[in-house]
Amino acid sequence: MQHAVGSPLPPPPQPGHGPAVGWSPAAHHPGPHQGPVPVSPRVAPGRPVQVPPPPPVAPQHAQGPQQVPGPQHAPGPHQAQGPHASTAPVPPPADTTGHVPLPPGAPVAVPSVPPAATALPDPTTATLAVLLIGPAGAGKTSVAKYWADHRRVPTAHISLDDVREWVRSGFADPQTGWNENSEAQYRLARRTCGFSARNFLANGISCILDDAVFPDRPVVGLGGWKRHVGPGLLPVVLLPGLDIVLERNAERSGNRRLTDEEVARIHGRMAGWYGSGLPIIDNSQLDVPETARVLDEVLSRSIASPPAW
Repeated sequence: MQHAVGSPLPPPPQPGHGPAVGWSPAAHHPGPHQGPVPVSPRVAPGRPVQVPPPPPVAPQHAQGPQQVPGPQHAPGPHQAQGPHASTAPVPPPADTTGHVPLPPGAPVAVPSVPPAATALPDPTTATLAVLLIGPAGAGKTSVAKYWADHRRVPTAHISLDDVREWVRSGFADPQTGWNENSEAQYRLARRTCGFSARNFLANGISCILDDAVFPDRPVVGLGGWKRHVGPGLLPVVLLPGLDIVLERNAERSGNRRLTDEEVARIHGRMAGWYGSGLPIIDNSQLDVPETARVLDEVLSRSIASPPAW
């Protein structure tokens, strides 16, 4: 029969004797002694076991309470010695893992262009914050993911719909009606997106966010995005034709799919971006890679001359 790995079990007692020779009760009941347990030498039956005498005990001082000696450590390089030793904690070594400093996120400033520049800036190598706006079915998420995947610098994609759906129990679906709960969850998600974007950008990682921002609704307008991300956010509108968004919406499933009437209503309200001064891309005849290429061209012009919004 095999026993679990650990302290050995004692052998059965022998008639006329105490505990079996060679087994120490300290193996199962460790006391204050921290060193290896001495094992008695094998002796013939009937002979007394020679027990070594206990180690000498250091004399106690006559004055003061009994002192229990603790572990002794050599003073480190940052510890002073003597009666004036400092009790300040010693900082961890520079190469200790888990202490990577991260700059805090701050509002994103408007990108600056050197006045002597003769060519448009290259947006593929700049650290940018981009907001992709458009109705349902405009291709915002697909274009944003492709654009982020093919950048030559680190880039993150933050989708407001994805962040809203982090709420599992008690999710307020706007399709069931826009009310104070759905508005509160939308605003909370937008604030979370802005917080994430600022932290990514502060650490040298570009961001592209996508959201169906309406030009005629102040509650879910651009003001909130500028407030949460910063004035350096570059908004771009994707606005294909109605037949395109209806076709793309039909391919969706779950709560991302809207009725044709709702898609047409949203698309009509998005037409209010014409005349707003924001750059608009009609990607009706463009696939995702072509739209991403046009987006870089639009961003290059926006960096050189940021839109007023």
